[in-house]
Amino acid sequence: MIDREQVRKVALLARLELTPQEEEQFTTQLSSILDYFEQLSELDVTDVPPTARAIEVKNITRPDELKPYEERAAILSSAPEQEGEYFKVPQILNVEE
Repeated sequence: MIDREQVRKVALLARLELTPQEEEQFTTQLSSILDYFEQLSELDVTDVPPTARAIEVKNITRPDELKPYEERAAILSSAPEQEGEYFKVPQILNVEE
């Protein structure tokens, strides 16, 4: 059971200004939530594997596959700078020689 003082402390930590009516309302609501969690703790979950989601999520993206691109010249021609058959980009690493 949670009391009003604990609700005030949580409100202070969350920087919430609660009216006395809201304190009473949240005290009742939070107590109900904690009672529900107590009921859940009575369940035997020893054979239940931990999960992050209630349903299985699958990655639907295609696998990465290296494929040659026939229009290489077209791609290079649209680059701001190129050097031979490569894109020319600004240096981003400090290379001490």
